[in-house]
Amino acid sequence: MGKGGQDEAARPDGSGSPGADPDVPVFPFWARTPSDCLAELGVSADRGLSSDDAAARLHKYGPNELERHAPPSLWKLVLEQFNDTLVRILLAAAVVSFVLALYDGAEGGEVRATAFVEPLVIFLILIVNAVVGVWQESNAEKALEALKEIQSEHATVKRDGRWKHGLPARDLVIGDIVELRVGDKVPADMRVLQLISSTLRVEQGSLTGETSSVNKTSHKIHLEDTDIQGKECMVFAGTTIVNGSAVCVVTGTGMATEIGKIHSQIQEASQEEDDTPLKKKLNEFGEALTAIIGVICILVWLINVKYFLTWEYVDGWPTNFKFSFEKCTYYFEIAVALAVAAIPEGLPAVITTCLALGTRKMAQKNALVRKLPSVETLGCTTVICSDKTGTLTTNQMSAVRLVAIGRWPDTLRNFKVDGTTYDPSDGKIHDWPTLNMDDNLQMIAKIAALCNDASIAHSEHQYVATGMPTEAALKVLVEKMGLPGGYTPSLDSSDLLRCCQWWNNDAKRVGTLEFDRTRKSMGVIVKKAETGKNLLLVKVFGV
Repeated sequence: MGKGGQDEAARPDGSGSPGADPDVPVFPFWARTPSDCLAELGVSADRGLSSDDAAARLHKYGPNELERHAPPSLWKLVLEQFNDTLVRILLAAAVVSFVLALYDGAEGGEVRATAFVEPLVIFLILIVNAVVGVWQESNAEKALEALKEIQSEHATVKRDGRWKHGLPARDLVIGDIVELRVGDKVPADMRVLQLISSTLRVEQGSLTGETSSVNKTSHKIHLEDTDIQGKECMVFAGTTIVNGSAVCVVTGTGMATEIGKIHSQIQEASQEEDDTPLKKKLNEFGEALTAIIGVICILVWLINVKYFLTWEYVDGWPTNFKFSFEKCTYYFEIAVALAVAAIPEGLPAVITTCLALGTRKMAQKNALVRKLPSVETLGCTTVICSDKTGTLTTNQMSAVRLVAIGRWPDTLRNFKVDGTTYDPSDGKIHDWPTLNMDDNLQMIAKIAALCNDASIAHSEHQYVATGMPTEAALKVLVEKMGLPGGYTPSLDSSDLLRCCQWWNNDAKRVGTLEFDRTRKSMGVIVKKAETGKNLLLVKVFGV
């Protein structure tokens, strides 16, 4: 990510803007107090930027969005499929066979259909090979565009002393004062100025690969040279607020953000054309085959020179020679046929098909393959080293067991819970008393539903959680538990978490004490709709 992780953070004076002199020192926002940061950016936290100032900065630095690189043209993708020695040999052999077939027809007055079978079959194999390769690379280009979807679309910004809700994120500029709340996607790199809640937790796995959310603070860090994880007072574009709320100031936009640097690295990597071991071996095989076949064809043609190049003898001495063009082309056809027969026409098609099948299996596992030969590279991998298992997880959690106090205080009930996704209909609770939920089970459901800031949505055939994965798993558990007396909420509701919504209607939240690592607990005060009495619900982690 570069030294300090904020190498491209721009300044209002332009000294740190993208493309500026790299020797100019970058202002370390994370190692300065909020007041110092505001002074450096030339903005007031109370009024924010003026509309004129924001427009000037937007014109100077450009919109807050990732660069869009033109995808390779269709013809370029097609030509790249023929950038292989063996394929070029087949193409040349097919062209020669086709020309000779036409020549035979012109000489004999009738074109034989069987003469075109061989070149047409070769052409068909090459076309299928090119279509599969172009299709795969086009899909990869489209999938890489999904990186832009990580960015937020709107933001709550203070302009001219007033909060503006729903401002397009692309209009954000350096120095904007932004309010972030739970569930928001961070639209740009920012310095935390003030926490509105007691805690602020951010999910930044898209940058670091860490599955657990991290705490953020408004205090400066006493270390200028640190990585992303160490910048506890910075929030980065593309990450998500999973707990709490805060007021921040924008320090980097567009390609000057950390996610922008990743985008640049992906684009640079896409320009590299290093051959895989399989492609190198195929090229070596094709070059060797070309030399051997060329030598053999020339020898075969030279052996038959006596049949189309003859001499006339007078008194035992050669005086003139005769040349037969028809016989020359005939024996040339034999040499070409020998070359075509020696070339394994099916090899490119078989290799492409095998790699395409491997790509399809990898796509089912959510793996993106840009080039077909990359499948072979992964197949050659014997050891994958990672820093921890968290880097390889899907960052999803699910409840697998529910333990509750039994009828007597010294007894426990143990229920097994099925399902591993955020789909509330995925699995069930074994031996669950659907029609007889006692007070203990009802209290567990109420706490899991109300003392919770997570939410779940259905998007593109999958269930996506917003907030902490642990809290999302608890809300799914509430849906599997159902409601007291077996009552089923209205199925007309579009809310996936119908049971959680029922508990929220039964008791309204009036106060929240966010989760804290020191307390390892979260508490909420709710007011019963029927009695109007307040109730304290506490959820404890890691006991």
